[in-house]
Amino acid sequence: MFEPIQHEQIIHILQSTAEFQLQERNKLKDIEHKEKGLNQLVSHVDVESERMVVNGLQHLTPDAAFITEEETVEQSKAKTRWIIDPLDGTTNYLFGLDQFCISIAFQEEGITKYGGIYLPVGDQYYYSLGDGAYLNQERIQISDRSDLKSSLLATGFPYYDFTEIKEYLYILHDLMKETKGLRRMGSAAIDLAYTAEGRFDAFFELNLSPWDVAAGAFIVEQAGGKVFDFKGGDDYIFGRSIMASNNKIDHSLLSLIQSHMP
Repeated sequence: MFEPIQHEQIIHILQSTAEFQLQERNKLKDIEHKEKGLNQLVSHVDVESERMVVNGLQHLTPDAAFITEEETVEQSKAKTRWIIDPLDGTTNYLFGLDQFCISIAFQEEGITKYGGIYLPVGDQYYYSLGDGAYLNQERIQISDRSDLKSSLLATGFPYYDFTEIKEYLYILHDLMKETKGLRRMGSAAIDLAYTAEGRFDAFFELNLSPWDVAAGAFIVEQAGGKVFDFKGGDDYIFGRSIMASNNKIDHSLLSLIQSHMP
């Protein structure tokens, strides 16, 4: 897999991209608060961030294909590939919130071998090379809370596909009563990183894309957690539903979710 020098090069690529994002975010204050101007800036940041990450990774792995959100490079599901979200948490970024990140995952033969989630604010890098999970070189692991009543969960809200919104609201209704609380960070990648670190005991969401979850799911697993789709299977990267947990409340949470989903 990646040599230490390559890992350091990946970090440098992400740090350079993060610096660009933070510099561009300062321009938000100078733009008239018109939707067109704001959206143009954020689109520019998304696209340029992706180009920076892709160009850097192409030098490290010239034979790898790419699946990316902004499609700045030819998309391919080849067996050796990177899955990239250059700016997860775009709405947070737009409104001056700090919960946004860069998410990258590397796969061989369809199996994730490397995952990284970089938070520009605070210079935090969650990652795994397949030998455990880390935050800035410090090993992290899932929480040890073993029942829903004592658990803090993370989720996300649908923003374009509301087909199953009633079922989802029933799930939230039950979990509000059965847990310590629910949080919504606005970035699935950060939710997964925090689950791996033990801040959250589980995370679940519908209608996500591969670049939202590929890195985070791997990091959760390497931290000792479990990841499923809503049917209890392993199609959580391309299957558009994901539940990641601390390996202790997964059965209870999955059962509750399934009791409301069609």
